[in-house]
Amino acid sequence: MNHQKPSLAFILRQSYRGGVLDSAVAGLLTGLSLIVAIGAQNAFVLRQGLAREHVGVVVAICAVSDLVLIVAGVAGIGTIIRQAGWVIDVVRWLGVAFLTWYGVTSLIKARRTSGLAAAAPEPMSRRSAALRAVALTWLNPHVYLDTVLLVGSIANTHGAEGRWWFAVGASLASLLWFSGLGFGARFFSPLLARPRAWQVLDVLIGLTMLGIAVMLALG
Repeated sequence: MNHQKPSLAFILRQSYRGGVLDSAVAGLLTGLSLIVAIGAQNAFVLRQGLAREHVGVVVAICAVSDLVLIVAGVAGIGTIIRQAGWVIDVVRWLGVAFLTWYGVTSLIKARRTSGLAAAAPEPMSRRSAALRAVALTWLNPHVYLDTVLLVGSIANTHGAEGRWWFAVGASLASLLWFSGLGFGARFFSPLLARPRAWQVLDVLIGLTMLGIAVMLALG
């Protein structure tokens, strides 16, 4: 009797025929299309990466948070959120307040001349970086609308098994994006060694935060 184990190629072929890879790739592309955009969370991850402060902690929080939200959406939590509209409203105004504070803080910081060697005149503690990453993720109502409702709805069109592979692909997209954004930012460090460049970055981050706050308030 032949007890030879199936090859990796055979497993991949069977997975593809079963639609598993289709669902995973669809989840990966959907996740990237939603996350690759200028936003408060991405701006913070980029800044921490450039400053080389607690990058691993920030990336882990953002990626794990997305994983939790994606799983919640696929499991059907999105239906509950859709019916409880007041939850989104509460999160929206908390997000407006936090983003406004963060944007103003960044603009004030931009007034100081500091290169990358002194990227953070007041170094951020690990706890502060973690709390800001959590706030920028969980106080953003778009996270719930995109990750929980949209991703959850699309995932559930892939069937009982396919939806979880879709979730795997979407979660992988978050991990790849945040890791690349945070750990890849160091390649821009020569440019950010110039004081003026860091000031421009702080201004852009501040304006981005305030712009998102205004859109949330009007939305």
